[in-house]
Amino acid sequence: MNPSTPLTVAVVGATGVVGRTMIQVLGERGFPVGELRLLASGRSAGRTVQVEGRSIEIREAVGEAFDGVDIALFSAGADISRDLAPQAAARGATVIDNSNAWRMEPAIPLVVSQVNPDDMEAHEGIIANPNCSTMQLVPVLMALRDTVGLERVVVDTYQSVSGTGAEAIAELEGQIRAHVAGEPKAATVYPHPIAFNALPEIDTFLENGYTKEEWKVVTECRKILHLPELRISCTAVRVPVFVSHSEAVHVETRDPITPERARRLFAEVDGVVVQDDPGSHSYPLASEAAGRDEVFVGRVRQDPSIPGGRGLALWVVSDNLRKGAATNAVELAEILVRRGWVQARARRARVEAPA
Repeated sequence: MNPSTPLTVAVVGATGVVGRTMIQVLGERGFPVGELRLLASGRSAGRTVQVEGRSIEIREAVGEAFDGVDIALFSAGADISRDLAPQAAARGATVIDNSNAWRMEPAIPLVVSQVNPDDMEAHEGIIANPNCSTMQLVPVLMALRDTVGLERVVVDTYQSVSGTGAEAIAELEGQIRAHVAGEPKAATVYPHPIAFNALPEIDTFLENGYTKEEWKVVTECRKILHLPELRISCTAVRVPVFVSHSEAVHVETRDPITPERARRLFAEVDGVVVQDDPGSHSYPLASEAAGRDEVFVGRVRQDPSIPGGRGLALWVVSDNLRKGAATNAVELAEILVRRGWVQARARRARVEAPA
């Protein structure tokens, strides 16, 4: 397949925060879009949005809307993905889904672009985009896995409100204004006010005491890294930041490693930037990562609680809307096109090939 051949691309959930970012990233990266279909719920159908100077009407996300679609980027929630993703795939589209509907299905590839792209080769029409917290963590863990091995990982996440969506962004803004005005801070999106607070509760609680968000990090890291027995634990915290997730990561490696070597390894990973000069107060910040596609790593240091030089502590930050969702999805689409793995095009090639 010619990588420059124009494709028909659908964005499902086009009116949401991540959906809008997907549209933006497609344009920024010059993805070969011939036709762009913007799909959303019935209540949004008929509205028009401006995309690179063009007015595009939003259509209702139903099965028939995927006829002729080559790639469908989904960011509309698990229930919609479970319903519509198989319909889109049955019509020949390759679905890249940002919800948690398919991530842990054994036959569905769960992929971070610079970590395990080869897993997509055997896809059957649906590819899963990982959780945003997992997304920024696994490129760093991969660098250690491939050199000194991984024994145990403990990660605490500090996640921005944009991970919840537009309503959470508006609620944080409203609570800040209420605080300045000396008025009560109303909370409807989260169980407590998020402004000037930290909430150790993201998604619902499970019987084991972890939240679903925390357990996603555990299970998704194991699947992406091909380490089903990896010992990993997570505590996920919502913080009053608009964009970008931050993570405090503690790693026990199989073999010894120094912070200096770890920094070199991290810097060699595509899309990872080492920002680590405490003397000049240089380390990854959520405010500086916002709007960027890289994963930023800093505060890399030896963990003295693990003997033999086999422990590291580090700080990882990335924009959860871009690399954590939209950018990775578009990067996966680019790989599919480059390697000729787009489902509909591959089928047509087989059908049209001479006997």
